[in-house]
Amino acid sequence: MELFKDNNEGKADSKSPLAARMRPRTLEEIVGQEHLIAPGKLLRRAIESDRLGSLILYGPPGCGKTSLAEVIALLTSRHFEKVSGVLANVSVLREILETAFQRRKRDGTETILFIDEIHHFNKSQQDILLPYVEEGNIILIGATTHNPFFFINSPLTSRSQIFELEPLSEKSIAGLLKRALKEERGLGPLPIDMDEEALLHLAKVCEGDARRALNALEIAALTTPPANGRVHITRAITEDSIQKKAVVYDRDDDGHYNTISAFIKSVRGSDPQAAVYWLAKMLYAGEDPRFIARRLIILAAEDIGNADPRGLLLAVAAKEAVEFVGMPEARIILAQATTYLACAPKSNASYLAIEKALADVKEGRVLPVPKPLRGSNYKGAKRLGHTGYKYAHDYDGHFVDQEYMPSAAVYYEPTQHGYEETISQRLAQWKKKGVQAQSETGAKTD
Repeated sequence: MELFKDNNEGKADSKSPLAARMRPRTLEEIVGQEHLIAPGKLLRRAIESDRLGSLILYGPPGCGKTSLAEVIALLTSRHFEKVSGVLANVSVLREILETAFQRRKRDGTETILFIDEIHHFNKSQQDILLPYVEEGNIILIGATTHNPFFFINSPLTSRSQIFELEPLSEKSIAGLLKRALKEERGLGPLPIDMDEEALLHLAKVCEGDARRALNALEIAALTTPPANGRVHITRAITEDSIQKKAVVYDRDDDGHYNTISAFIKSVRGSDPQAAVYWLAKMLYAGEDPRFIARRLIILAAEDIGNADPRGLLLAVAAKEAVEFVGMPEARIILAQATTYLACAPKSNASYLAIEKALADVKEGRVLPVPKPLRGSNYKGAKRLGHTGYKYAHDYDGHFVDQEYMPSAAVYYEPTQHGYEETISQRLAQWKKKGVQAQSETGAKTD
């Protein structure tokens, strides 16, 4: 239910969920987000001076986006409207926008329009907002758990300040739970004793989600039978009330992209401990193991390459094994591949080589194929000058110096890591032979 009526009136009643009753009423009651609303910070100054422009509040569930908007509603002298991105349709939106336009035209009163879960608005709905935002008829505050640069039209994001809220710390959650146990609007009227261990456990496992922590506390308080007239909440009770940990991981949201990014960067950075942790988070949250396996194949070629050629073989084998075995045993296969690749020597020389070569092809003149390398297995090839090819296996070391490309460009530069050290030495030997051959050819010519 809404915690305020038209333009800041109304409040949560005693039958509201604990999370609703504990909504902050002032900036001082907001927990966490010090990087945004600590004294002197830009957003706080704008709120306190009632000089807000359009803004997008972006962050995970339960971090305080809606709470912050409702505090703004209580503090602003402007008209405040709240709609849900899930429930509001185009006709509702047009009515609010037109009324805001007339209100400003009539008496100069500005309107703040808060749209919760704005990412649920489609492109056409978002487009409706744009002219009203541009002309100053509304101040838009959007709240979203989705990255606004992916899910909100760029004309709106370019006209709004974007503030990213972080998951609440365990300390912030613990402080909020203690307040809820004491305050009259919370559980203060009830005879409750809560073990410190239980409170800290709840603060830890709620994943920075204040709403989830308060909901679990309320369940524990209202379902635990009293003993000697008091409710005693232990850690075991909080474990039951929180049930399975709900990992913040939406496949269409930042939880997905950020976690796979952390996973790949941990493997690339040779940290098997972190890599296995992010792997576990993805699997626990229900990520498709085939998606993980495909990313490992790309990583094996891009970040390990010829420093350990077995890495790509292992990654491909892991994908095939994951397909064949399935979950839950596939987790073991992915763990083996992850730890091997994390501990393997690293090189992105192959990746850099193809990027450089593609850039030359795209930006420069395409080089002609040297005549000795051109096809010669047809009549007339000799008449075209397609002769002079030297078959490498006919020469010592299966190497012969000849022109393979009419350019001295160097694309592949192997590192000194892993097997690429051997490759580097081999290339150096071939280069030396080539220099000697050219020297001998020059001497004969002289």
